[in-house]
Amino acid sequence: MAYSPDQIEIMNSIIKRYPRSRSAIMPLLHYVQSLAGYVTNEGIEEIAKLLELETAEVTAVATFYTQYKRRPVGEYHVGVCTNTLCAVMGGDAIFAALKDHLGVENDGVTADGKVSLEHIECNAACDYAPVVMANWEFYDNQNVETAKNLVDSMRKGTPKPPTRGPNSLVTWKEASAVLAGLSDGKANEGLQAGEPTLLGLKLSKEGK
Repeated sequence: MAYSPDQIEIMNSIIKRYPRSRSAIMPLLHYVQSLAGYVTNEGIEEIAKLLELETAEVTAVATFYTQYKRRPVGEYHVGVCTNTLCAVMGGDAIFAALKDHLGVENDGVTADGKVSLEHIECNAACDYAPVVMANWEFYDNQNVETAKNLVDSMRKGTPKPPTRGPNSLVTWKEASAVLAGLSDGKANEGLQAGEPTLLGLKLSKEGK
């Protein structure tokens, strides 16, 4: 895709945030992903040109981090934690059930393009295991039925709100724009840290 002057201006504004221009690689990758839904070859080439880098240097970052996708994903990208604690608490069962329910395998996308699914590693939310994420927002303490209901709501275009964070779930492209540093005004919405997360702090203040 050819980038418009307005889009190039946004990319340059991202670059200007950093004392070293190459530090802008990651937010720029999120930005081009917000436009196409994934990191295209054209996006990599444009970033390399703006930063005066080799395309291989940008590609190395885009292929190292799993939040960058090199092919289209769903409007709502669902990740099921299958690391140790979540797996023991039911994450493996949730992942298997969602694959069957959606008719996809790992990294698959539903035929309607609404939902994609992958198993993911620890999201530092073990106190809410098993955890499902959608477009990097948390859905805590899930089970097979709640996870099925969650993806069904996405396919209907009325996704359930995250357990923590914003009061509504944005699309994959919108989430990518936020990760690029473009505010959507939702940063202070909803519950930020729940009671299980804060329990240790509470006990330390009580001297226990």
